[in-house]
Amino acid sequence: MGKTAETTNSLVDLKISPPSANAELALTGATGFIGTALLSHLTAAGWRVRALYRPRKGRVLPKIPGVEWFAGNLNDDAVINTLVKDVHAVIHCAGAVRGASRADFDRVNEEGALRLSMAAAQQTNMPRFLLISSLAARAPELSHYAGSKWRGECAIKTVSEDLRWTVLRPPAVFGPGDRELLPLFRSMAKGFAPLPAGAKGRFSMIYVDDLAAAVVHWLAADAGYGQTMELDDGFAGGYDWDTVLDIGGRVLRNGASVRRIPIPVSVLKFAAFTNLGASRL
Repeated sequence: MGKTAETTNSLVDLKISPPSANAELALTGATGFIGTALLSHLTAAGWRVRALYRPRKGRVLPKIPGVEWFAGNLNDDAVINTLVKDVHAVIHCAGAVRGASRADFDRVNEEGALRLSMAAAQQTNMPRFLLISSLAARAPELSHYAGSKWRGECAIKTVSEDLRWTVLRPPAVFGPGDRELLPLFRSMAKGFAPLPAGAKGRFSMIYVDDLAAAVVHWLAADAGYGQTMELDDGFAGGYDWDTVLDIGGRVLRNGASVRRIPIPVSVLKFAAFTNLGASRL
C-alpha cells in the first residue's frame, strides 16, 4: 500500500554516493523543459541514460556523452520494453500539459504511465520506478490535466506489489527553457503582469535544477518506495501574486515596481481554447 502524500524537501538532505560504472536508467520526456535539466544532472552524476524521444521532421538531438536516444512513443510496447530492459531505474517525466479533451491528457499522463510501469514490472530484474507527477493531482476534479495526473499515479500503484514506485509532485516549475512562465517573466521585466482578475490564494514553486537534484538524490538514496512526495523550494508559507510581483520588480527591474493588469477569466478561457485548437493543426 502506498503512503499518503507528504510535503518534504528531505530528498535533497540525503547523503549520496555516485552510481556504479554500469548504472543505467531509462528516461521519458527527455527533450522537454524538465527532462533536459534531468539529463544534465543525471549525466553529471555519472548515470548512463536511455532517453525516449518522439521523432519529428527537422528535430536534431544533442550529442551528450552517456546518453543513448530511443525514438518512439509511449504507445509502442516494443520500444518501451527495449527502453527499460536491464536498467536500474525508470524515470517517467513525459507528460501532456495541453489537450482539447480528457482523452488527450489521459493518453500520456494515465495510459502512458500505466504502459511504462507495466513494462518495468515485467523485467526479470525489476527497476525502480519514479513518476514525475504534479501538485495538481491533489485536486483531480479541477481540470482534465489534474485528473489525468492523479489517474496516472493510481495506475502505477496497481501494476505489481513488487514494483518499487515513488511519486514526486512538483508545483509550478521555473527556470531556463520554461515556456509556461516565461511570458509572465518577460512582461514583468517590462513593468506589467497580466494576471487573472481577482487572482488570490497562495502557491508553491520550485526551480528546475532543484527538482532535478531531488531526482538524483532519490536515485542515490534507494528509499522512498510507496510514497508520494510533494516538493517545493522551501519558501515559507508559499507565494502570493503580490510577493511574486515584488520579487520580479527587485530582480528584473532593479527595484522598480511591476503593475498588475487584471485579465477577465472569460478572455483567458478563449485564449486557452484558441491555443489548444492551434496546437492540433
